[in-house]
Amino acid sequence: MNRSKLLVEAEPAPPRRWGLGAYLLVEAVFLVTSALLVLPFIGPGHGPPPAEALLISLTVPTMLSAGTAVLVTCVRGNGPRLDLGLRFARDDLRQGFGYGCAGLLLSLPAAALWSSVVGADKSSSAVAQLFVGQRFSIPLAIGVFLAVWLVSPICEEIVYRGLLWAAMERIGANQWWAFGLTTLLFALAHFEFTRTPLLLVISVPIGMARLATGRLGTSIVAHQVNNFLPALSLLLMLLGVTKV
Repeated sequence: MNRSKLLVEAEPAPPRRWGLGAYLLVEAVFLVTSALLVLPFIGPGHGPPPAEALLISLTVPTMLSAGTAVLVTCVRGNGPRLDLGLRFARDDLRQGFGYGCAGLLLSLPAAALWSSVVGADKSSSAVAQLFVGQRFSIPLAIGVFLAVWLVSPICEEIVYRGLLWAAMERIGANQWWAFGLTTLLFALAHFEFTRTPLLLVISVPIGMARLATGRLGTSIVAHQVNNFLPALSLLLMLLGVTKV
């Protein structure tokens, strides 16, 4: 019985029936959802969006895009665990924390340098600019903090180091090509073109975590470590403790 079980587990997974088209679909879901949430607040006569709307616009598009990626693997593949590497091992926390700290050692001085080159207003993230001048209740501010620190990294890793990475491997790209392209597109997909060089610096250690282990668990933890300080800064700003 045990031998038969081992033979079944050793069988290769069926080929995936999805590729780069799935990634384009997921990006379209993100862009369309983001536009639909923002459109009601664009144009003359509209004041700043309410706090609840800002939190929804921050979380819903990225969660829907990640959910679509997972759904694609369930319908046309072998599920997110096999297709995307969405697995967590006992050592992911330690390794992810290490890669995340290494990323901070790179990104903090890089951010200071970039700010001196382009100016503080152009070096701040689009998320930070979205919340400038806002004051939130404690529950909503904590919601933003958790979204930036924990939720967004999970969703973004599923889309980029998961779906896009696996799509690149499916068309024959080796892991280094997958690493390079996902690093680049992750930086560009934020549509913060004055910050693209800085986003590339931030993305490299996160991609290295995925490259080293083959699991999203490690890169998710590394991404969350990287996002902790910006999320904390947003929390303090939204509570009125600090200013931009």
